[in-house]
Amino acid sequence: MEAALNKKASGVRALDLRPVTTFADWFVLCSGANQRQIQAIADEVEKSLKQVGERPNSVEGYSNAEWVLMDYGDMVVHVFTESARAYYDLDRLWRDAPELALPAATR
Repeated sequence: MEAALNKKASGVRALDLRPVTTFADWFVLCSGANQRQIQAIADEVEKSLKQVGERPNSVEGYSNAEWVLMDYGDMVVHVFTESARAYYDLDRLWRDAPELALPAATR
């Protein structure tokens, strides 16, 4: 989450999916204002996780940058435009998943 916030992502949320599904443990959802910012957020997330030895299994949607999906196995990072986030509405779809609180300093 910190990597996304470093690139000024908005609406950053981390959802604990363990109580509601088995295909992933965590979803990180965030939005960017435009294609360049969305790609910068995705790049920063990948760089940050690479530093701790994590590499994505796959990355989808990077070139279009409407919805970049980064699959890290137990964690899936979604970086949306505001319109794509509203359209797919994963926030509502996974509303039963507990949310990890962001540190006060990052809000």
